[in-house]
Amino acid sequence: MQPLLALLLATVPLLEPAAGGADVLGVLGTRIVKQGDSLIELARAHDVGFNAMESANPGLDAYVPTPGAALVVPAAWILPPSAAPGSIVVNLSEMRLYLLPGGGAAPVTYPVGIGKDRAKTPLGSFTVIGKTVAPTWYPPASMRRDDPTLPDRVPPGPDNPLGTHALRLSAGSILIHGTDEPFGIGRKFSHGCVRLYPEDIPRLFEVVPLKTPVRMVREPVKIGVRGSRVVVEAHDDPDARVDLRAEAQRQLERRGLAARVDAGKLAAALEARRGIPVDVSIDVF
Repeated sequence: MQPLLALLLATVPLLEPAAGGADVLGVLGTRIVKQGDSLIELARAHDVGFNAMESANPGLDAYVPTPGAALVVPAAWILPPSAAPGSIVVNLSEMRLYLLPGGGAAPVTYPVGIGKDRAKTPLGSFTVIGKTVAPTWYPPASMRRDDPTLPDRVPPGPDNPLGTHALRLSAGSILIHGTDEPFGIGRKFSHGCVRLYPEDIPRLFEVVPLKTPVRMVREPVKIGVRGSRVVVEAHDDPDARVDLRAEAQRQLERRGLAARVDAGKLAAALEARRGIPVDVSIDVF
């Protein structure tokens, strides 16, 4: 076995698929980097954002990863504590959207791109008030001032920044929409809207009814339980301005899990902030 692969398998818990009612969705995996791969293309191939792929693989060059290296595929997530049935939660700290359908259906999750530092995606509670197929984009006045070459309108088509579908929120001009720049998923790349991969937005659009509640949150630390094990997922989000250790401890105590956690494992996971669920349980021999 290659040394790097052995190291990854020793340090990354490969989680089983989530059972009904579990806190953790999906499963972590690995793949071997091939000549010509980049984390941008690999992220899209596995329906994760660029940020997630980069954070999960801190030792790899994002644009020219070493052929033959083992890549962690960060396709497991702890549900945000703010998630509620019948609603959408967008966790800006991890650049990921969660839909919890009503009626006990399985949660759905997609990577997203969010607002740039000078045009941040707003926090708060909103509602889906409109749904449009093949939207026309009308560049706002602020963007046209920055770039006078922008047209008054961009019709539907492959060059439309809104992509093929758009959900309008009760928040001014904020939309959840597709994109003509898929490399921006998992990045601060928009002017405040939430962007999905072109292949993801039609799936979300189809299952989200009007009046669906939407919450935009910053939750850089999430605590979950899978089977008998306690897991933590920490993200590097400077905009959150939160003490990760204190927030993790607060969640653990609220759920009655603090006594089951190894303090050293927890500290290491919070320090690494790799954006993947990490087992922090006390080992009983």
